[in-house]
Amino acid sequence: MKIAICPGSFDPVTLGHLDIIERAAQLFDKVIVLVMTNSAKQHMFTAQQRTDFLKRCIHLDNIEVDTYGGLLVDYAKEHNAVAIVKGLRAVSDFDYEFQLALINKSLYPKMETLFLPAKGENMFLSSSMVKEVGCLGGDISSFVPGEIKEDIYKRCKGDK
Repeated sequence: MKIAICPGSFDPVTLGHLDIIERAAQLFDKVIVLVMTNSAKQHMFTAQQRTDFLKRCIHLDNIEVDTYGGLLVDYAKEHNAVAIVKGLRAVSDFDYEFQLALINKSLYPKMETLFLPAKGENMFLSSSMVKEVGCLGGDISSFVPGEIKEDIYKRCKGDK
């Protein structure tokens, strides 16, 4: 069984994230969407909330959602994953993700990293932009899954 991991903070999950996840699910027998903890980021939603959002938005049988706070390669070894799948929006994404891919490869040589380019309509889309637009009262319905839109608006208003 070929297992891939789609790691990210998903704070919150966007339609761009879902596109990459669903495309990865067509390439692999199993995809684990891994909600990672990034100490350099101030998250709007807890890891549990982000995991719940993903579970509510994903409707394919070969995708599971998990959380992890350690090294991605350690999780990959533990779950027999053969690949990390990352979405790229722009050249600037590639520079950072390429560095991570090289570090991951040196830590776990059996692991490959695959980059999937974002669809044109998602090239500009980021969780940060979604939060900014949502908290300023803008319409985010074309950026996020309908299942979580109201949760984002509530958090922007200060509700937990």
